[in-house]
Amino acid sequence: MSVQNAPGAGGPAASAPTKGFTALVVDDHPLLRESIISRLRTMGASQVYEAASIAEARARANASGPLDLCVLDLGLPDGNGLDLLGELRANGWVRLVVLSAADDPYSVRAAFVAGAQGYLLKSASPAVVADGVRQVLDGGVYADPSVASLLAAGLRGGRVESGVSDLSAREIEVLRLVADGQSNKEIGDRLSLSALTVKSHLARIARKLGTGDRAEMVALVMRAGVIR
Repeated sequence: MSVQNAPGAGGPAASAPTKGFTALVVDDHPLLRESIISRLRTMGASQVYEAASIAEARARANASGPLDLCVLDLGLPDGNGLDLLGELRANGWVRLVVLSAADDPYSVRAAFVAGAQGYLLKSASPAVVADGVRQVLDGGVYADPSVASLLAAGLRGGRVESGVSDLSAREIEVLRLVADGQSNKEIGDRLSLSALTVKSHLARIARKLGTGDRAEMVALVMRAGVIR
């Protein structure tokens, strides 16, 4: 199921919303989600919807049509937030802010390529988060100061190792654990996946990177700056 415009629903107004804007918050952590919602209401949001997964977000988006703002995480329990980001952008959502724990070059660049106008880190102070959201609401583009240099490198055309840019957020998570020397079973236990699912992820990674050797896969993504 993909995100669609709700019947009769138009896109966000061309002018930047101020008081009374509408928003959707997508994050699977209830306390963080509630904190973001509270912050948005303090900033003047008249209506804030919430979702804990891509499926819930799609249902909300289909029901409401494009809202003034969406704040979303990349690591969601039922898929990659980048996919949702691209769907929302394609269906008229013009103010999209990623709020993520991921500070690697791939995630930052991929989010902006997919259509994000803002990229904030979950470790940022409430003031930084509010400032970033406000700038996006005003029609600007904002990157957390900690990742701004990565965005600049991407805009200058910094090369990403062949195949690495095709990796999903989940595949990068798997590779991080491979880099730590963990077995398929240990990776599965950490990510709440079966060993067979981990093996399937590694097979897809191997196809994308052109090698099935675990050490070579890790070396490729390290050279691209995706993991450290």
